[in-house]
Amino acid sequence: MTRTLKGALLGGSLLLGLMTWVGCESDNGSATSLNVDYPAAYVVNGQDGAISVIDLSQNEVAGTIQLRDGEGHAMTWPHHLSLSPDGQRIAVGVPGMDLGGGHGGMEGMVGKFLVLNANTGQTLHSQSLPAMTHSAVFSPDGLEIWVGQMAMDGKVMVFDAMSYLPMDTIMVGMDPAEITFSDDGHMAFIACGGSGLVTAIDPHTKTVVGQIQVGENPVGAWPGMDGMMYTDNEDGHSISIFHHDSLQVRHTLDLGFKPGYAAFHMQRGELWVSNATDGAVAIYHDDQGTWMHDADIPTGADAHAIVFTADGLTAYVTNQGAGTVSVINVATRARIKDIAVGRKPNGIVLRE
Repeated sequence: MTRTLKGALLGGSLLLGLMTWVGCESDNGSATSLNVDYPAAYVVNGQDGAISVIDLSQNEVAGTIQLRDGEGHAMTWPHHLSLSPDGQRIAVGVPGMDLGGGHGGMEGMVGKFLVLNANTGQTLHSQSLPAMTHSAVFSPDGLEIWVGQMAMDGKVMVFDAMSYLPMDTIMVGMDPAEITFSDDGHMAFIACGGSGLVTAIDPHTKTVVGQIQVGENPVGAWPGMDGMMYTDNEDGHSISIFHHDSLQVRHTLDLGFKPGYAAFHMQRGELWVSNATDGAVAIYHDDQGTWMHDADIPTGADAHAIVFTADGLTAYVTNQGAGTVSVINVATRARIKDIAVGRKPNGIVLRE
């Protein structure tokens, strides 16, 4: 999974034009000083404008990063985040509006993304954007940062991850939300909620190579290590499953509830879907083409993001309405504990 993703900087005149509408602040901002020298989970607390840092060895909050831009201004309603491949930086999407209750009808707002030092929490860079963004995502090689622009004429903007200069703009579809990459890094996907499509992008050429019709208001196409992409359709109350090469939906899993996130556990062959409606995680498995419901694990109000540890033994689930992160034993499906974080926790990443 170490394919090189390359993107040439735009020509001088076009680059200058881009920079007239993409604001950039200096990197003199600061955050609560930390020394994260332990395995950690980083949890975005949207309503607090902060990140809780959980020590995974203790499953306790060890520190808090108060998010600020390059001029020291507090950030409002950060949403999702990503970790650079080397584990040294965090990119945070800051839409500036609460996306916890839904993602539709958000056009007209401006956004921002931040880049933080993952060890100290210091703000390294803040970037103003012409429209709201759901997240800021490092490319698999760490050389680029991809952000979606939630607008009727939705687009993806690609920035150089070191200079933070804009590199490309890719038109994708209405109201783009989460950007993800296939498990082998050779394809990028963005869920376009306004059109019910997932747009596939060649990350080498920055060109659209296809669009997949999924369900109503897709939020993210989440990669499994099996080559499949699992798309949570927020208003469709379903999961659309397609292979990252064929770009054709193979299965549609009707849920009967509003999904918040979908995570495939490769070792167990299980699909975990957060049930935002009932505050739980639902578990399914594929029985020769038919998806069977196995179990429900109560977690907390408005269950959202799900991540597994590298060994596959533990799951962490953010509960937006409860202000907690649930720790789950994957084998026994038992909830070990709930960790109190901040208000409206949503995005989570692990650094082990």
